[in-house]
Amino acid sequence: MIVKYSGDYKWENVSSLAYKETGTNFKNISRQVLFDGLGDLTCQLRYFEVQPGGYSSLERHEHVHLVMILRGAGQVLLGDNIHSIGENDVITIPPKTWHQFQANGEFPLGFLCLVNVERDKVQLPTGDDLAELRKDPKVAAFIKN
Repeated sequence: MIVKYSGDYKWENVSSLAYKETGTNFKNISRQVLFDGLGDLTCQLRYFEVQPGGYSSLERHEHVHLVMILRGAGQVLLGDNIHSIGENDVITIPPKTWHQFQANGEFPLGFLCLVNVERDKVQLPTGDDLAELRKDPKVAAFIKN
């Protein structure tokens, strides 16, 4: 199977999908599923694109994520630390780690994300979780929720 790149961070015969269903807080982000498991390789490879000023939801999971930035620049919250990210950076998101991606600048932030096909559902922060995260003024200023 070959998924041909058609330019401008789009792939032939791959639909651009909504980031998520409603119910989480995010802005100007889309996804494309490039690989959805085959045989004993039970992983899913997705491409996400966050438009300038956009962000992913603040969330955590039981499963690991592996992310590689393909285009643009931005920041990511990992746990209680904020990191600047850019092209070719690789980010490992351990289980149960709060994370949120934000696009900075005038260009989209595009990244590949590798996860297991079978995985747990997203965990959104409770009021207590948000209060704990917001104890750090830098994190409080960063998170969108």
